[in-house]
Amino acid sequence: MLRATALLRSNPIKTATAARAVSRAEAPTTQPTATSAPEETMMPWNGWFSSFLKDKMGSENYDKLRKLVLYRPDHYSGFEQMPRPYMKLHISEKDPSLTHQFRHPSPGSQPPVELRATDPLFGNSADDPYNVAYYKRDTGRRLTSDPAAMHRDIEQIKLELLPQDDPRVKEAMEEFEKGPGSSPGNKGVFATGKSDYDPSGLRATMSTNWEATEKSLDENMPDHLPTPTWMSKQDEIVAWYEERDLPVAIGGTGFGTVPTHARIARW
Repeated sequence: MLRATALLRSNPIKTATAARAVSRAEAPTTQPTATSAPEETMMPWNGWFSSFLKDKMGSENYDKLRKLVLYRPDHYSGFEQMPRPYMKLHISEKDPSLTHQFRHPSPGSQPPVELRATDPLFGNSADDPYNVAYYKRDTGRRLTSDPAAMHRDIEQIKLELLPQDDPRVKEAMEEFEKGPGSSPGNKGVFATGKSDYDPSGLRATMSTNWEATEKSLDENMPDHLPTPTWMSKQDEIVAWYEERDLPVAIGGTGFGTVPTHARIARW
């Protein structure tokens, strides 16, 4: 099968210096011999059939055959899941000079990784970027997902409407305020001993408790009226459908699209 890959000739790889073993004493001062992927291929035999056909048929006829036989033969990745080291991917639709190359510059040629204690991009600048637990801020399922906490707001309204001087109502109110009796938490006492690395107890499953969870959910309860992202351009959306004599769809499309340059992982 023909492959839409670069037509590579048999060129030996040129290296500046030969690889050698490095001792522990030399490691702190040793610099890498190469700071980028080699331009030459390490598989000079790859694409020999395509190269053979191009030499025999000519470039024009060969390109016609490729477009006839192959699906999108000029796709930038060649439909390979992992880009090749020499491949430069364009990451901007407006500036063609902005490209990203696989492992370029190489990790060994970059500054040490920055392990942040806080990250403003995470949300609150004081939040721990490594604390990714969701249940403690999942306010959307707070009153519906767990049977022990289901419809507690309705139950509270019912108790408040009953006579407050009735002993049965007082007893029911006390039981309601206790909350679920399950998952009391281990109070920070693990098999290895007492731990206070997280006073709230929400960082570990064994120490999680209802009281801390409810407190965290209270702090994360929404206090604003959400507005759709397309609300600011609703007139433009309606005009687009009317110009084409199409029924107006509910809301706006295209939500969640990520710019190309934003898909490049931060080091």
